[in-house]
Amino acid sequence: MHMTRSILFIFLCSLFTAVPSGAVYVSLEKILPSPACVPGWIMDEKITLFNKDTLFDRIDGEAELYFPYGFEMLASARYASKQNPQIAVDADVYKMGSLLDAFGMYANYRRKDDAEIKVGADGTVSSSQLFFYQGRYLVRLQVTGTTNLDQNVFLACARAITQNLPPNTDRPKELEMVMIPAVIQKSVRYIAQSLLGYDFFRRGLIADAILKGEEMQVFVVLEDSRDAALKAFEKYSENLEASGIDARVIRTHGQISLKAVDPLYGNIFVEHVGRYLVGGVRFKNAFAAEQLVDQIRKRLRD
Repeated sequence: MHMTRSILFIFLCSLFTAVPSGAVYVSLEKILPSPACVPGWIMDEKITLFNKDTLFDRIDGEAELYFPYGFEMLASARYASKQNPQIAVDADVYKMGSLLDAFGMYANYRRKDDAEIKVGADGTVSSSQLFFYQGRYLVRLQVTGTTNLDQNVFLACARAITQNLPPNTDRPKELEMVMIPAVIQKSVRYIAQSLLGYDFFRRGLIADAILKGEEMQVFVVLEDSRDAALKAFEKYSENLEASGIDARVIRTHGQISLKAVDPLYGNIFVEHVGRYLVGGVRFKNAFAAEQLVDQIRKRLRD
């Protein structure tokens, strides 16, 4: 009897320790409301689940975009209008690798001219589609059978879905790095693989910025350690040198930076800051780029 109780105790402990503190498990197929998303919009057939092997069946041509962002599973359903069954809303809920990954895919789809909505952590809506992310979930609603749907239908459906998601409306903490006045916030993107198209810049943030009329882009390469960031810096310098580009490396007061004309992006300024690389590209005024890099550097925390 004593041994049985011991085994039971160990088993129960393993159940509680297997789930991280504060984590909320949500069954993906239960996120989409049933039998209706909005009164008058009834689920057509049943919810379909797609994994990494079958995602192509749902979004052929786009599936590979999701994999670098830790895609795990997709739940999909169609809600047909009771008044006109030819018109429907396709609802897709993607479970991504992390909050930052969900934001990354959301930012990939949002358009600057779409209206912002207060759903989830952030969202946008147009006459034909709605996107938002909440926690590690990306939600995509799209109308079929017409190109113009009353946005109130989209909003009501989105809000019904949020009720079934974990109540996390935080934005990724990494976005704080580029929260400076010059950065156009709706332009911020997270690239999960090969920032600027260079594989040694494994992942990072990039955004459009304007300072005193000077347009450019700023970026932050995210690394796991100071040494890894320095190695990425050195690889970039070596890459420029191998391409016959004269890269000026500056070392002052323990800081290391680089100025060059990138063959793809024109003028570039990069600075190594702890476990990050901070830079500016596509600028004419080098001083303006250095100012923005300095502002971002001051926001970084190792």
